[in-house]
Amino acid sequence: MELSKVTLEIFSKLEQQWLSHYEATTKTRILSIDGGGTTAIVAGAALIHLEDQIRVQTSDPDAQIADYFDIIAGTGIGALLAAMITADDGFGRPLYTARDAVQFIAESNRKLYNPKHTGVFRRHRRFSSSSMEKALKQVFQRKDKEGRLLTIKDTCKPLLIPCFDLKSSAPFVFSRADASESPSFNFELWKACRATSATPGLFSPFHFASVDGKTYCSAVDGGLVMNNPAAAAVTHVLHNKRDFPSVNGVEDLLVLSIGNGAPAKRVHDVRECSTSSVVDIALDGVSETVDQMLGNAFCWNRTDYVRIQAFGLGGEVTKAEEKKVLNERVLESLPFGGKRLLQETNGNRIKSFVQRLVANGKTSLPPSPCKVPPYASR
Repeated sequence: MELSKVTLEIFSKLEQQWLSHYEATTKTRILSIDGGGTTAIVAGAALIHLEDQIRVQTSDPDAQIADYFDIIAGTGIGALLAAMITADDGFGRPLYTARDAVQFIAESNRKLYNPKHTGVFRRHRRFSSSSMEKALKQVFQRKDKEGRLLTIKDTCKPLLIPCFDLKSSAPFVFSRADASESPSFNFELWKACRATSATPGLFSPFHFASVDGKTYCSAVDGGLVMNNPAAAAVTHVLHNKRDFPSVNGVEDLLVLSIGNGAPAKRVHDVRECSTSSVVDIALDGVSETVDQMLGNAFCWNRTDYVRIQAFGLGGEVTKAEEKKVLNERVLESLPFGGKRLLQETNGNRIKSFVQRLVANGKTSLPPSPCKVPPYASR
């Protein structure tokens, strides 16, 4: 009997050591989607391929991106994609697949970015705020009898969406962690997506409040400060011990950062600069700077940080454009400056990344704090 007790204690200690080692080698997985543009060609193609590969490699036709990532961040149109693939259907599952989200943007592009006329004789490049807001309310409305508008808390996984607050002259980041703490930091999802998309000159600033009406914000485009939200997501995970207690450094992270296309034509002369080109340079510069910083942070193991980007694409998301994105060779940032063109394509790099995702297994983070278990209503 005593020998059995000793044997049990020995095996219990061995099991604890094995579990602690297993937990330490499990990476926390971050997905980041850039802002920029109105058609999401690069992000759309990458997300569809990402989800398709997850289903192929797990042999699960119902698997979705949120099943294999611990946190998802997005700016601008990237925020709309991020919010759609994390929105909770009320039963702990994503409301939309990646293909659903990309298809919505393709079919609703004219509603989201509906040009409006200003002035009597001239047509200025501005978009209708009311048209976008109507489309966003429809997509983030729960599909039940109540038809309740979803909030930041109503997400399957932690979500980060940045904007810039004119009232405080500082960045403002919507996060499920803050929304879970207080209704003063919980906002309707459509408002967060509208706020991060309020590009100056194209949309008017967006004035809105939290669900309890205690926090006010006057927002413009999050891309002005965080067009590539990957760094914000990494920082959030490193300092959020409540949701990510096992993360001690970047060695515990697995990051997929998806760009949204970069212009093929570069400005080489200051005389070529227009207002729109300066904005493009600023947005592209923010994204490239973040990519360079993360490339340096992960230089010891670049398989833990993957960046998907494509250049010179335009128009709508079509099969041909998707193929171009996936077939384009990877341009990887080098430590301390410069880039190198790899033989690997974007499509192959996503496939390899999914192998690591699947090896880590499904995420174990709790679902939306607003999720009500089925038995609770009985």
